[in-house]
Amino acid sequence: MNHAPRTRILVSCTLLVIALGASAAACGSDGNPLAATPFDAADQIAFNAPTGDGKKADPDKPLEVTAEDDDGRITDVTATDATGRYVAGELSADGSRWRSTSPLAANAHYTVRVSIEDEDGAPGRKVLDFDTSKPLGKKRLKVTFGPKSGTYGVGQPVTAKLDRPVKDKAQRAVIERALRVDSTPAAPGAWHWVDDKELHYRPREYWPAHATIQVRSDLEGIKIGDRLWGGKAKPLKLTTGDRIIAVTDASSHSMKVYKNDEVINELPVTTGKPGFDTRNGVKVVLGKEYFVRMRGTSIGIAEGSSESYDLPVYYATRVTWSGEYVHAAPWSVGSQGYANVSHGCTGMSTSNAEWFFDTVHEGDVVQVVNSGGNTMEPFGNGYGDWNLDWKKWREGSALVAGTPDAPSPDQTARLRPQSI
Repeated sequence: MNHAPRTRILVSCTLLVIALGASAAACGSDGNPLAATPFDAADQIAFNAPTGDGKKADPDKPLEVTAEDDDGRITDVTATDATGRYVAGELSADGSRWRSTSPLAANAHYTVRVSIEDEDGAPGRKVLDFDTSKPLGKKRLKVTFGPKSGTYGVGQPVTAKLDRPVKDKAQRAVIERALRVDSTPAAPGAWHWVDDKELHYRPREYWPAHATIQVRSDLEGIKIGDRLWGGKAKPLKLTTGDRIIAVTDASSHSMKVYKNDEVINELPVTTGKPGFDTRNGVKVVLGKEYFVRMRGTSIGIAEGSSESYDLPVYYATRVTWSGEYVHAAPWSVGSQGYANVSHGCTGMSTSNAEWFFDTVHEGDVVQVVNSGGNTMEPFGNGYGDWNLDWKKWREGSALVAGTPDAPSPDQTARLRPQSI
């Protein structure tokens, strides 16, 4: 038997094993600089904040980290305070300098983690700690979130009321950036300045059903403007219930009620007659009142005139502060489903009004279409926030106005350095 071919195969396999072994060695940690243990980069990093005992950094000044070695470059910087707040920053294209772009908090302790690589690509690390001084000014901006904690419908906006006016756009941007809204499931949205002392937050569409919404402020200790600093704010937790949307078609005198996108009832109604037309658009349930005494004088009708009224009303669901309700109207049952005869409210039979009263909750959506009335005001008479399209809503933000249409910056994400 000829064994020569078998011998050659064995030799070839041996050489292959040797070659593979050499290849594996070349790919090990000794051959990959990124897999090496990071070296102490203290002598290659300069830092503009004092780190000695008793020394405090000025929170008014930006934080800067620079690479001292011309052949080395910074690859990453993270700066956080003791509460976990991240500082946004920008890393230069050549990696020579990192500079904070969001303000530091006063009277806070910061930890800065810097990653660097030398000319051979070997990684270095340095952790730095420093404290900031107390603010010089005594003015504190107080923020109060609304509504109260609880469960609401999917149309409920989040509100933030300030205890002093803020007009400057740059200062508004500082405030917006620090007001955090996190939703589970996620529903990215944006703040809109209603006026100098109030902001509203909503997603592009309604909130998801059965969502959890966490609202908090990271403004404490942050400089907003000259001698004005952020103060404490009580966090807020909201949850949403089922997706309840009631749509009234004033031209067909009917209301369809949807629960999680399924029609669960269709009710005959009457809406505002000419001259008292019901507002079109989206409204949000503000509250429910079992009994309300309604008078024409409350909407400017002279007492004793032909349009005057003074009526006991039951199962009244409020949708505007000026007095628009969905309520029982037993006196107009003959017109419900056929004609609009009210002074602006949506009327229905007592049994239907009771069912509606029991079905909807604060924050649920009530929409009116095909009425001769004006569109519900966005602000000031309840929550007409949804009557602004998404583009106009974003224009009311100091952060995202004028930027491409996209979700507002992810306020839950870690603020990492960005190349410039």
